[in-house]
Amino acid sequence: MRMSEEMADYVAGLAMLELDGEERREMAGELEKILDYMAALDSLDTAHAPPPGPVLPLKNVLRPDEPAPSLPREELLACASARDGEYFLTPRAVE
Repeated sequence: MRMSEEMADYVAGLAMLELDGEERREMAGELEKILDYMAALDSLDTAHAPPPGPVLPLKNVLRPDEPAPSLPREELLACASARDGEYFLTPRAVE
C-alpha cells in the first residue's frame, strides 16, 4: 500500500510527534513496509492452521491453591516504608 507523506504526518499527529520533511519521508517509507508486511500476512491461508497457544486449560504448577495462615501483622508492617498504626501508608494515586 502506498503511504503518502500526508498520511504519515496524520499518524505522527496521532502519536503527538512533530516531524520535519526528511523524518516525514522516512516515516512514510517505514509505515509502507509495515502495511506491505501485514498485507502479506493477510494473504496467508490459515483455515487449517492449529489454534495458537495452549488448547488445554492452564494449571497452577507452582503450588496448590489452598488457604493458609497469614503472616503476623507486625512482621508485615516491619517492612513498610510508612505506616499508620496497623495500616500501610502509600502515596496518593489519584488527585
